[in-house]
Amino acid sequence: GLVIDGRTLSVVFQGGLEEKLLALAQRCRAVLCCRATPLHKSMVLKLVRRRLRVMTLSIGDGANDVSMIQAADVGIGISGQEGMQAVMASDFAISRFKHLKKLLLVHGHWCYARLAKMVIYFFYKNVCYVNLLFWYQFFCGFSGSTMVDYWQMIFFNLFFTSVPPLLFGVLDKDVSAETLLRLPELYKNGQ
Repeated sequence: GLVIDGRTLSVVFQGGLEEKLLALAQRCRAVLCCRATPLHKSMVLKLVRRRLRVMTLSIGDGANDVSMIQAADVGIGISGQEGMQAVMASDFAISRFKHLKKLLLVHGHWCYARLAKMVIYFFYKNVCYVNLLFWYQFFCGFSGSTMVDYWQMIFFNLFFTSVPPLLFGVLDKDVSAETLLRLPELYKNGQ
């Protein structure tokens, strides 16, 4: 593991030693930055994000974590004794740190699976609709006339095909929460 404080981070960033810090951090299983300013936190996050080209997640519980949360791809705020600034700047909010595991492994998996199915559904729906209009143009001699009334075209997306996305969004759970918590490697299946 690597433990680095704010004073050392200042030396690293002012001396142009970012590459060496990053090389050292990559060899460690855990890196802990303590006594760091909000600027240092966001600079470390931006360094990792820019140089390694990875998706970043930051977790914070106070006003000093806001810049780090906003610099990350996904920000999680913990509501607590230090106020609500981190929660208001974050993408997701949890009440305690212990809920992070369930947020990532269970709700993250379900959300990813639902979004993947919905993309496929939208492609299917639009291909069917456009295919129908395409073949109708052969029938009418490419005159540009519409096969259905203007209001029916609007209602097709608004009402006629809105039930499956709502059902998928509310009811679809491909794996139970207990199984996802017991087998964290299932999170990688979507990737």
